[in-house]
Amino acid sequence: MYILCLESVDPCMNLAAEEYIMTHSTGDVLLLWRNDHTVVVGRYQNTLEEVNQEYALSHGITVVRRNTGGGCVYHDLGNLNYSFITDAGKPEDLTIEVFTQPVVDALRALGVPASLTGRNDILAGEKKVSGCAQTIQGSRILHHGTLLFSSQLEDVAAVLQVRPEKFQSKSTKSVRSRVGNISDFLSTPMSVLQFRDYLATWFGGEEFSLTEEQWDEIRALAESKYRSWDWTYKESPAFRFTNRQRFEGGTVEAGVSIEDGYITDIALRGDFLARRNVAEIEQALRGQPLRQDALLRVLEGFALQEYFGSITANELTQCLLSVCV
Repeated sequence: MYILCLESVDPCMNLAAEEYIMTHSTGDVLLLWRNDHTVVVGRYQNTLEEVNQEYALSHGITVVRRNTGGGCVYHDLGNLNYSFITDAGKPEDLTIEVFTQPVVDALRALGVPASLTGRNDILAGEKKVSGCAQTIQGSRILHHGTLLFSSQLEDVAAVLQVRPEKFQSKSTKSVRSRVGNISDFLSTPMSVLQFRDYLATWFGGEEFSLTEEQWDEIRALAESKYRSWDWTYKESPAFRFTNRQRFEGGTVEAGVSIEDGYITDIALRGDFLARRNVAEIEQALRGQPLRQDALLRVLEGFALQEYFGSITANELTQCLLSVCV
């Protein structure tokens, strides 16, 4: 097995490195890596439905889509990610257990009461400390997972909090679980980096590095794909949401239909003091991406006091983006 500990904490770079290594490597590879504050959305999920957009924006949390299926997860520097990359052999060799059981064994060797669940999560006691997902490209399979070691669990709850009654969509929904930190189960304290080094030693293998030319290709992939708004948001399935918020200038209720991340239809209602028909605003917002800068650019082109009284462009944008609060 070849082992690489990625030193970057940039989620776009790390996901790009993972994809690049999967498509350019041979043999068995283990990657160990961390992301700074990030929400990673499953390949077939609706990003806007899964993530508390207002919380993510206000707390500087990156939102990015990965290549594998499954649910939405939160990463911070207290979370360690692992990626097994190997040849995709017979179907019986592709089970989740084949990849997660060695991780369970490594945790048990530290005294953590680890076990697998029917959803292919790893529990410590009754708390989820790891989730995983897989994808196959060509003749290679990627299995990666999270290991909550010393994460800020209050952020996990806040940024992934949604109100399902707001949405009507066909996307894959995340299943919320009680989560815990591996460090809480250790008799001898260690840091997350010591935990990473422990796993590298446990699995053994030969360390390898990437050339500067390879890193250039990874950086290009990070920019063109993982830092792309289209990849993270436009890949979401069509859906509709409603949101109602009260401001000093009145109540706004927004009903919005989204397809490929763009507004296809919108209705704005409420008790705000309008002197002009808000249909003009609705028409201008159709065809726009559900993104803060795009919404503000449209709204600031109108004399909003004529349409919404004292409700500001920032407040209206908040109403549209706060779909998961």
